[in-house]
Amino acid sequence: MKENGGNILKIENIVASGSIAESVDLELLSDKIPGCVLNTKRFPGAVYHMQNPKSAALIFASGKIVITGLHRPEESKSVLQNLINTLKEAGITVLDNPRVKVTNMVCSHDLGYPCNLNRIMVGLMDSENIEYEPEVFPGLVCRISDPKVVFLLFTTGKLIITGGTNMADIEKGLVILKEKLSIVDHKI
Repeated sequence: MKENGGNILKIENIVASGSIAESVDLELLSDKIPGCVLNTKRFPGAVYHMQNPKSAALIFASGKIVITGLHRPEESKSVLQNLINTLKEAGITVLDNPRVKVTNMVCSHDLGYPCNLNRIMVGLMDSENIEYEPEVFPGLVCRISDPKVVFLLFTTGKLIITGGTNMADIEKGLVILKEKLSIVDHKI
């Protein structure tokens, strides 16, 4: 969690993905690792739930993985190392230099005031990166290209921020969004 303008910017989920092996025998994996579940009728990979820190790894036969459920960026390295050690113990040949990196961070933030989404939509209509269709989704979607982040803004003033790969990008995007919102307040 990080303070940002008096309100907390909270990490809800961190996703890391990449390759850790040339291939993985998923049946061998699910037989040898307790807590590793393989049900190919429901999902094309194995799901391995880890406890410290609590997270889940989706492991595919191609050697690609997705790790989800992390709440601190520094956890990704230790979780990856624990996963690699577990795979090696199960007899899986792992790449010498696994290529795994953070691919998405999901954060929440409260602006501290309610938002009139119709007013924001009208005020930012010149931007093609704004979507608001309350019949389909109750939040306003705002995309920023640099840094590449997406905001879901709700009438309560609460935000969901996604797409960033590090906190610096998320914080920079939040500053840009707040600037856009302050312009709308002055326009109308």
